[in-house]
Amino acid sequence: MQDILIAISDATRRAALALLWAGGEHCVCELMARLDASQSRMSRHMKVLRAAGLVLDRRDAQWVRYRRNPDVAPEFAAVIDAVLTAEFNLERKVA
Repeated sequence: MQDILIAISDATRRAALALLWAGGEHCVCELMARLDASQSRMSRHMKVLRAAGLVLDRRDAQWVRYRRNPDVAPEFAAVIDAVLTAEFNLERKVA
């Protein structure tokens, strides 16, 4: 549980997780462009999310593609859903 809380404590990781949680696969280059992050920074963030068991990766030629881990325990998935929803709602209120 602590790994998951640490993983979602960073805004960039939450943003990346939100993209992956919505479905599909994304390579680091796509995440970099969407989140305005350097390759090394994005790779470090993805390593944290992967170590927490929230995302899976697969090598595709020179790219690494990430996707939501479908085997995340339902209670952890509920926490992540709640955090991402709360953040989205807060951003909408501020904007």
